[in-house]
This record gives sequence, C-alpha cells and structure tokens, in this order.
Amino acid sequence: MNIKKELPHFYIGNSLGGQQEWYSRITDFGMNVGGCAAITACDCAIYFEKYLGMHGLYPFDLKNISREDYLRFGKIMEPYLYPRWSGVDKLEIYLDGFGRFLRDHHATNLKLSPWSGENNLEDSQKIVRSQIDAGYPIPCLILNHKAWELQDYFWHWFILNGYEMRGADFFVKAVSYGIGRWMNFSTLWNTGYQRKGGLILFNL
Repeated sequence: MNIKKELPHFYIGNSLGGQQEWYSRITDFGMNVGGCAAITACDCAIYFEKYLGMHGLYPFDLKNISREDYLRFGKIMEPYLYPRWSGVDKLEIYLDGFGRFLRDHHATNLKLSPWSGENNLEDSQKIVRSQIDAGYPIPCLILNHKAWELQDYFWHWFILNGYEMRGADFFVKAVSYGIGRWMNFSTLWNTGYQRKGGLILFNL
C-alpha cells in the first residue's frame, strides 16, 4: 500500500519556486553561486504567507508572483543568509539568519529548530513525515555525498515538501532548480561522510 503526501507550492512561470540561477553571475555572483539557503528561505516565507495565513513576510503581489518580484525578495533575504566563502554550511547559521528575518517581520510565533544529519535514518524518516503531515516544508542541507547521482545537491540547500511510501522504501520530494525530484530518502540521508548537514524544522 502506497502512502503519499505532497504540500502545495507555487510556480513562477514554469519554475517550481525560485532559482538562484536567475541572479546574474556578473552582478550578483554570490547569490548565483551560493544563494541556495536564501532561496529556500524565500520559498518558505512565501509558503507561510500563501498557505498558512501568515502576514508581512512577502512584500509583493502574492497572487501573481513574478520573477522580477522574486529577485527583489531574494535581495531582501540575502543579508540574513548571505553567501559565505564556505556556504551556509551549518544548521545554526540558517537558524540564526532566517530566525532574524522572521523576528524582523513580526513572525515570532513561528519556531525553528535543527535536526542533525547525524540522527539515524528511522527517526529522520519519522520527523520528515510529521513535519509534512503538519503542513511544513523542510529546508534540507546536504554537504558531501558518495552518491554521484545526487551531485546537483552536493553542498546545497533545498526543500523537502512531499513523501511517499513505495513498499518498504521511503521517498521524498526535493524542490530546487525550479523542479520537484523524488529521491530515495535512505540514499539521500546516508551521505557516506562524517560531516553531515540536516534539516530545519518549523512549529507554529
């Protein structure tokens, strides 16, 4: 028996959510190359306002999210999660940056907490299910990884916004680069490296 749950998301043209590649490599090199954390935070902020009824997070037209407005929104988010030389490579950096954005925009009722990539697979699968069942998208950080088929997600932040049980296998839907891609969570979580990323959890 298959069990499947997907959260709603938003399109900008044909793009599922925003993309860091929209920023110019010449004039916005940092966001183009290292803006993935800020992009996931932008997508989450829009999600919270569009689907959870929060207010004051996205300052543009929520009913018509344009690429131009999204680019402006990303520049608002950038100081909170600015691209560093090593990237936003720790959960704590994301918690601090996005937490400050939420406080500055009067969303103090939304709480953030880290879920380390060092947690075991079974518990992590349960927390993913519980977050998505509760209606929360999940920012996910992967650092190094042994699975070369996931190379586009090395040292990268993206959003998990769906899960599916396929027999005994647990799959998650990863939103990044303007698409949603289904991945085996066991492969995703077991990176093969000692240093781990992890998840950002939300709670209202």
